[in-house]
Formats: sequence, C-alpha cells, structure tokens
Amino acid sequence: MKKILALLLTMAISGIAQDRYQMGSNYYAYPTPNAKYTKAPAGYKPFYLSHYGRHGSRFHQPADHYHALYNTLAKADSAGKLTELGKSLLERAKYLDEYAAPRAGDLTQLGVAQHQGIAKRMVKNFPELFKNNAYIEAYASTSTRCVVSMAAFLEELRAQKPKLDIHQESGKYLMAFISPLDFGKIIGESNTPAWQKENEKLYSHVNPARMMNAIFNDSTYVQKNIDAGDLFSKIYEIGNSLQGSPEIEFSFDDLWTDEDLAARWHAQNAWWYSVLGNNPFGKKEGLENARPLLKNFLDVADKVITADTTAPAKKTAAKPAKKTTATLRFGHDTVIFPFAVLLQLENGTQNTSIETADMENLHKVWRDYEISPMAANVQFVFYKSSKKGAPILVKVMLNETEQKLPVTCDTAALRQNSGTVQNCPAAPYYRWEDFRDFYSEIATNK
Repeated sequence: MKKILALLLTMAISGIAQDRYQMGSNYYAYPTPNAKYTKAPAGYKPFYLSHYGRHGSRFHQPADHYHALYNTLAKADSAGKLTELGKSLLERAKYLDEYAAPRAGDLTQLGVAQHQGIAKRMVKNFPELFKNNAYIEAYASTSTRCVVSMAAFLEELRAQKPKLDIHQESGKYLMAFISPLDFGKIIGESNTPAWQKENEKLYSHVNPARMMNAIFNDSTYVQKNIDAGDLFSKIYEIGNSLQGSPEIEFSFDDLWTDEDLAARWHAQNAWWYSVLGNNPFGKKEGLENARPLLKNFLDVADKVITADTTAPAKKTAAKPAKKTTATLRFGHDTVIFPFAVLLQLENGTQNTSIETADMENLHKVWRDYEISPMAANVQFVFYKSSKKGAPILVKVMLNETEQKLPVTCDTAALRQNSGTVQNCPAAPYYRWEDFRDFYSEIATNK
C-alpha cells in the first residue's frame, strides 16, 4: 500500500513526466520516435529538407564537477563519515573521476548512434530527397561534439546512399547562425530580481537533507564541511548524464526518491525556461540566440525553392548550379530551445512559446526533455505538386514529430485571385507564402 501511495504522490508531483530519465532534463537521451506521419495532400512530394540538430549524448562537463564529487567523498571517507551508501557512491565517483572526467563534454558512443538513427530514418521517411547523387549541405558548430555528430550523421547517409554528393564544413564564420551569442551573458541577463523570487519558491521544495543523511553518518560534519545544495546539484547533473553512457554499468538512482528528483527537475525545467524560453520574469534575451538561425532557414529555403522551380536556362559552357535537397546544421541546446520557442510549436499539451508566470505548473505545458533531449532536432520539410500554380507546402517536425503552427492561410487573397480556398492545406502542412510571411517578422523581431 505504501508503494502505491508513493507512486501516486510522485505522479502528482511530476505531472507529465513519466520516468526518471525524462526528469534528467536536457540530459535525456534521445528517444526513438514512434509518431505516424500525416499523408501529404494529393499530388505533393517532398523536394527539400532543412534541419538543425543538437549534438548527441555527451559526458557531463566541466571535469571539475567529477573531481569535486570524488574529493568531497574521499575526504569524508578518510574521516570515517560515510555510510555504506556513501562508500558505494565514493567507488562510483572514483571511477567517473578516472573515466569520465578526461572526456568531459565529449560525445558518447550513444550520441553517435543517435545521429545515425536520425539519419537512417530521414532517408526512410523522405527517400525522394536522397536519390542517386543528390546534393546535401552540412554545417557544424566548431565544438568537437557537434563535428563528430555531423560525421556520424553523414556516415549513415553514405551507408544508406553511397552516391550522395555531400558538402560538409565547420568554421567560426558559421557560428553567426549556428550559435551566435555568449550563453554566459544570456544567463546573467535572465537572472532578474523577479525571476530570483520565483526560483527561490521552486527551490523551497528541493531539500538535500534526506540525501545528505543517506550518504554521511554525521550531520554535524555535513553542516561544517559540505555545501549540501551544491553537492546535491552535482549528483543530479552527473547522475543524469549517465543515461548517455550505457557502457557505464551503474547509475545514481539509489540516491534519489521520486519526490526529491521531481522537485529538482521542476526547478531545472523552470531554469531553462527562464534563460531560453518566453519567460515573463526576464528580458527574454535568450530568444535572440535563435533569430539568426530562423532567418538562415528562411533565406536558404527561398534560394532552394527559386532554384528548383525556375525553368532551366539554355545550355552554356558554365557548369549548372547544384540543387540542394537537404541542408543539415549541427549545434547546441542553447539554440534549439529558443528556436522552438520562436516557431511556437504545439503538440499535445506542449506549447513551446507559452508565456506563463505559473512556475509551479510550468512542467504541464513546457518540458525541457521534450524540446531539447540529446540529439534534439527541428526539420522543415518542403513539398511541391506537379500541378501548375500549386503552392509550395511545408511542415515542421520537432524531434521527428509533426507540430501544429500558428500560421494561418490567407483565404481572402486566395478568393480574390482564384475564387477558391482549396489551396489552404490542413495542419501539419502550411503554404510557404503564409509560413514565410509569418516567420520573417519573428526572425527580424519586428
């Protein structure tokens, strides 16, 4: 009976979150999607795909966190202050200090596999884009884990379609749209007095005392020598990162109650919202980190559409320009989060652009693990019809799941031009003209 009551209490606390992995926040390992796709309108086929993907699962960073965890526990052990659970944690911390700390921030093998899986499904779901020597462009952040993510993705594309013509690069000049702003500065600007009050309310539900009593056998020692809140947070972050390294054959699950973990995740989820979401308590500077990316998506798509729909010129000595069928970009969660917010995506109970002051219930409508798990990605898929005059259509997917957009079809203009509104498609498909007009204003912050 006690177990049932505990389970019910956890469900009430964590709301939508279903398991401990999801409450790992942005360390949540990318789940294999099982969503079914809506059939495109009659006569339409995909001809271009535009993509931005976060790097795959990585080791926790910085390395200092591993060192601090191990050193804190080793010092307590030498003083005889660890419980049996604390000694077990010390053994795990020692292993991580030797194995994971030198790899801090690096892509894991699961991270490689995540991008290979996304690439494989992309070819399966949109085979029209990867025929023969189709031309693919790929760009990565200068971060090593992003470059390796791109390499894994392209390796799988080539395994599926060996004849593909792939252009790939990584460089500082690309950061202007892949990851343009200083994240540390964004954090500082979001930490307003109004947000600090809300943050304190959330952390009032986070109590490290139970865990400290389980690890250490002397409360006085803890009071004098341990920063309980800091240690609690390091255990949360390092422990959550372990789901990205299945070769490590232990976890930190035995340190947590479901209630403690849910309370800590609620605070973490709200922190991401405060920094990179539509947070009413801050300056929303984090959203600026994605406007250049949105503009890049729109500008590149316009060029591709123009090249694809323009009648071929008469033969000349000049080599014809290649027609791009996919543009792939590899970056970071600090851009995926605000990009999803600017796009105003809706799926089920999730609303990425919601503006709410109710931090206690934020997790019911905005969930970090659904927006930016490891290897998170946004895909714009473009469709055209062989029918003359038919509009270009586009749909958006977040983590390979179709999304509803706030874009409306200009029915008045359609009636004026053709006397019909038959060219207004049903979600998740939208006319490119409507889509571009709507998001162009957001990209330029007008």
